Amino acid sequence: MKRKPQGPGKQADGTEDWFTGPAWRDRDGRGARRRKRIRIGAAVIVAAGAAVLVLNPGDIRSKLPGRLGGDTTAAAPLPPETAAPGAAPADEAFPATPTLAAPFAGSPAVRYADGAAGIVLPDARPVGRLSKDEVADVLRKVRELLTDANLNPRTLRGERPTAALDLIDPFQTDVREDVAKGLAKPDRDHDPLRLFTRFDPHEVRLVGDVVKTRGRITFKEGRDGALAVHTDHTFVYPVVRAAPGASEVTRTVVRRVVDVEINDPARFRVTPGKLALTGYDSDFGNNACAVYDGFLHPQFPDSRAAAEASGPATDPYDRSKELRDEKAGACGTVSRI
Repeated sequence: MKRKPQGPGKQADGTEDWFTGPAWRDRDGRGARRRKRIRIGAAVIVAAGAAVLVLNPGDIRSKLPGRLGGDTTAAAPLPPETAAPGAAPADEAFPATPTLAAPFAGSPAVRYADGAAGIVLPDARPVGRLSKDEVADVLRKVRELLTDANLNPRTLRGERPTAALDLIDPFQTDVREDVAKGLAKPDRDHDPLRLFTRFDPHEVRLVGDVVKTRGRITFKEGRDGALAVHTDHTFVYPVVRAAPGASEVTRTVVRRVVDVEINDPARFRVTPGKLALTGYDSDFGNNACAVYDGFLHPQFPDSRAAAEASGPATDPYDRSKELRDEKAGACGTVSRI
């Protein structure tokens, strides 16, 4: 049904709800989210000359410099996340509205780590054929991929995510080709947002140079002795319109789950030192629905257009739940930004 745009209001507990309304982006019939699962075929001996990596058509290091100096919101930083939290963060702990000086005010993200500091590596240990040092090297590369894909200022303003692309195994030809198509000519079926956070610099700009990050990385021994790495992170981007003098701050919240495998090059056709992506999932909070131009489009509370809102209200800061298909086919709402 039609839902009118909503501006500031009061929540049930009396606190200010400065931004609610249609915000989950419709992608691939999954509302705010987008999934890609990549299937790796059974192992065979490379010397036999057979193709050993079978993919479904797929998609596919630097830190952000410095800190935003003006955010005066006082809040104790959260300790690193080591497991899914038991519930969403409480509203009443963050009663404020974002400004240019304090762009994360009014958000649980005010307690998140800055940029790549929020991509915390677990302690390495031997897995399968890989030594502790080799596992540590893979984890560092996974962190580089996530950082370049979601935090590098060049990537965020729509430039080519070169470092992340270089980490994807060249033998994942379907993944690399699909990503290349998405970056060159994005559409619904070839969308770089499946892996990369990108804003149109003619439409919005980031406030300051800090993106807030919260999440975790885990790993285990997978099938056939592979190293399987699972990542789950939330990135919070404060933005204003690109117009000179713009001062109204809003935020877009991106949650990404990325899975990586490292297989034995003696059994699989893989490139040592590169990463094989086995799946990725994303949710977007506060983003225009049904736009497939390869950019996120944050919505501002003073000019929200009426939009279809058939999905349930969702808290983009709730990391207690796994990403599921419950928003499939819906352009829903967010309870807060």
